[in-house]
Amino acid sequence: MNDTPTVFLIDDDQAVRDAVGLLLQTGGLAVETFANATGFLEAGVARRPGCLVLDVRMPGISGLDLQKKLRTQGHRIPVIFMTGHGDVPMAIRAMKAGAFDFIEKPFQGQTLLARVHEALALDARQRCRQARRDEVMARMALLSPREREVLERVTDGQYNKVIAADLGISLSTVEIHRKRVMEKLQAESLSDLIRILALLNDEELS
Repeated sequence: MNDTPTVFLIDDDQAVRDAVGLLLQTGGLAVETFANATGFLEAGVARRPGCLVLDVRMPGISGLDLQKKLRTQGHRIPVIFMTGHGDVPMAIRAMKAGAFDFIEKPFQGQTLLARVHEALALDARQRCRQARRDEVMARMALLSPREREVLERVTDGQYNKVIAADLGISLSTVEIHRKRVMEKLQAESLSDLIRILALLNDEELS
């Protein structure tokens, strides 16, 4: 799989694809163009690093339909819509549905380039966070059911003696489970454990 961050440009107008594609390439960006949304989907590139630049109105699968389909399939690639004046209400709908931005035609080339760079940066951050989540989930899978029970209570702020009484086990057993939880999750403190759970809940970490 090509891991180079790529701008996927979709527009049924060849002239637009050529002009915008050249602009993006001149700006030092990797670009792949598609004449329609179907071609993009069939290429199977939605999981690759990058962002999507496309028109709202396209024959066949519209820009809005493609955005919805990608979301349904679990893709989080940032989407930038290019719109004509009459398409603004549709673009607003797209923003509410999670689009990164919409840019009205005609637009300044530098405006599009700036937003594309920001979208690529967002995609990189999202992928980094997802990689961290996957790593933590793999570590969580190593915990026994009892260790998960202890973890839940520790992160709720319960003292070891309270956990012992709650679970009907000895204080020393709680301490052993707690030590194993810390080792398996590679946490050095309670704050580390809380951060790990926040990451699993997909919360933004500082």
